[in-house]
Amino acid sequence: MNRIHTEQIQEAAQQKWQHQAHVKEYMSAVNPPMPAIDIIAYPSRLHESGPTQVIPFDLSKTLNTEGLATSPNLMASFIHICEGDVLKTDVKATSQVFYVIRGSGRTQMREGTIEWKEGDLFTLPALPDAIHTATTDAALYWVHDAPLLTYLGVSPSKPRFEPVLYTKEFLTKELFEVRKIAEGRNRTGFLLSNPNFPITMTLTHTLWALYNVLPAGVTQKPHRHNSIALDFCVSAGENTYTLIGKEIDAEGNIIDPIKAIWTSGAAFITPPGWWHSHHNESEEDAIVLPIQDAGLIMNMQVLDFQHIA
Repeated sequence: MNRIHTEQIQEAAQQKWQHQAHVKEYMSAVNPPMPAIDIIAYPSRLHESGPTQVIPFDLSKTLNTEGLATSPNLMASFIHICEGDVLKTDVKATSQVFYVIRGSGRTQMREGTIEWKEGDLFTLPALPDAIHTATTDAALYWVHDAPLLTYLGVSPSKPRFEPVLYTKEFLTKELFEVRKIAEGRNRTGFLLSNPNFPITMTLTHTLWALYNVLPAGVTQKPHRHNSIALDFCVSAGENTYTLIGKEIDAEGNIIDPIKAIWTSGAAFITPPGWWHSHHNESEEDAIVLPIQDAGLIMNMQVLDFQHIA
């Protein structure tokens, strides 16, 4: 092999490994424009009729993700299962949460069977699949972290926790106790937690969930955080809503807010970093269940929760 041929081989090898070696000038890339996360509502009519199916909140085209996604880290959906029907869920996720909007049924998985009914909430870890059977016409709100794993290019290697059931009776009792403790405070609710995650004290290692009551006639002042909120309205009367905006004025009021109406059985997205306040102008207490990627964000120590006192 002559010297010229050897040099050609070496040059080809360098080109093979260097063709993706790009650089960006610092100020042009330090804060790149990212796909927008918008305030979007998902009405209850999506799950109130129709066939047995998953109804995904898919924003992958807007977010420019490889797979289905509602946010960069999370995927949310409604599930409708007609009475007597069976539906299988099968996602590469480390954490899943299901809230039973209505109906009753059971979920069978490798670890066993969970019997559920309206108002129950349960979490599932990484597992091959789950089989859901409705004993009465049922609807569930489903959130999981598969988009995060797709972005990382990984699959879960082992479950981080066991399946957990939070019954409606348990949630109602805990809310009653919290309301006694938090009487007179601006916020009344509790965070669902799992003993496997004592540092973040969250629902799972990636997911965070708040069971929050907004009493009749109460306004909860603005707050913000760097986790996205996938808000589900458990129950609400008329004139109950959230105001959402990017900035607040000197008095702590949201500038040019967008109004997200609370409707029982419906969901909406609160973008990360945006200020939001909750308002109940009805004579009926309201309950909202926001699910966030705050378990992950909190572990990174960048949640940056702020609120107006």
